[in-house]
Amino acid sequence: MEIVDTHTHVISPDTTRYPHAPVGGRQSAWSQAHPVDIDGLARALDEAGVSRAVVVQASTVYGHDNRYVAEAVRSHPDRFVGVYSIDALADDAVAEIKKWQDQGLSGFRLFTTGTTMPGQADWLGHERSYPTWAYAEENDIPVCLQMTIQGLPALRNLLERFPRVRVLLDHCARPDLSDGHPYQLSKDLFELAIHPGVHLKLTHRALQAARAGRSTTRAFLTDLVASYGVGRIAWGSNFPAAEGTLSDILDEARGALSGLSDDDLRSVFGGTALAFYPSLATASEAHA
Repeated sequence: MEIVDTHTHVISPDTTRYPHAPVGGRQSAWSQAHPVDIDGLARALDEAGVSRAVVVQASTVYGHDNRYVAEAVRSHPDRFVGVYSIDALADDAVAEIKKWQDQGLSGFRLFTTGTTMPGQADWLGHERSYPTWAYAEENDIPVCLQMTIQGLPALRNLLERFPRVRVLLDHCARPDLSDGHPYQLSKDLFELAIHPGVHLKLTHRALQAARAGRSTTRAFLTDLVASYGVGRIAWGSNFPAAEGTLSDILDEARGALSGLSDDDLRSVFGGTALAFYPSLATASEAHA
C-alpha cells in the first residue's frame, strides 16, 4: 500500500536566506526544538516508507514567505507538492496566488489558529477575502484551512457562496470529541459533510481528541466515515511539529485505523491525497 503524507513541514537552517517572520509575531516552539530541513524530511520519508508528501508552509516560522516550500518542491519534484500561505484579506491576495502557483506550488493555506495564535481568528469569511475564494473556485485551486470548529459557521457561509471550492481541514478542524457519540460538541463538523468539497486531514491531533473523555477512536472513525466517506479523509503526520519520528507517527495512525478495511486504508493513506492534489500523481507519473 502506497503511503502519502498530506501534512509535513520544512525549516531551513539558513536564517539569512530564509528569515523568520511568523504569523502572530512569535515562532512556534516545535520549529525551534526539533526543526527538519528538506533533506531531513526526505530521509524521514524513506525511513518510514512514505512515498510522497505535501509540504505545508510553516506559517509560524515564515509567515507568507513561501520560498523554502518552493525550494523543497524544486529539489524533489517527483516526491513533494507544496502548499503556500497567503493573507486572504490583502489587496494583492489573488496576485500572490498566481505568483506561487506559477512557481510550481499546488494550493494555498489560510492560517486562522495555532499554537502561537490560540482561539479562532474572526477574519475567516470576511467579504474582503471573497476575491481569494472566487479565484480558488474558478481555477480549482485547493484550499487548506488551519482552523477550529468555532470557525465552521463562517466556513459554511463561504461554501454556500462558493460551492465548488475544495477545502481540506487541518486536524479535522480540531474538534472537541470528549462527549462521545453522537458528538454534539462538534456537530458542526459532521453537518459540514453536506458540502461535497470539504475534505478532512486526519492527524495525531484528531486521533488524540478521539481518545478524550467518552470518545473512542473507533467510534469517531465510524461516524466520520459515515458522514464523509473515506474518499474525503486523508492522513497527515504533522511531522516534525508532532512529537516523535515520522515512523512512530505513522505506526500510531496505522494502529488507530486498524479497524478499517484494506480498501478504506488505501484511500485514507494515499488515494484521497492523490485525488485532492492531482499534482502528486502527475509528479510521480513524470518521474516514472
